[in-house]
Amino acid sequence: MEFCDECGSMMHTEGSEWECSSCGATKPRDSAEEAAMTTTQGQDMDSGPVDMSEVDDEEIGPTTKVRCPECGHDRARYEMKQIRAADESETRFFTCTDCDHKWREDDH
Repeated sequence: MEFCDECGSMMHTEGSEWECSSCGATKPRDSAEEAAMTTTQGQDMDSGPVDMSEVDDEEIGPTTKVRCPECGHDRARYEMKQIRAADESETRFFTCTDCDHKWREDDH
């Protein structure tokens, strides 16, 4: 990937030159420099599902004492994610260690 020295836009290749589609600036291509560039072309972007069948529960993530609304068990794995605006608290996602029921808690 090459960026325009004039306007900072991303350039594309046009024969033996890089060309900016925003301002029209051009510069010669350097094959040695291009060989060092990393490309996503041909890379496997989705490796599919991960097999967790042989992973111990303790290795999956932290647990906490919380009551499962489905079975009443008192332990669950948890993770926290920021899914709302940055000035709001994170959402807590739980998975019961007994029945694998999933639920979430938000601060209101």
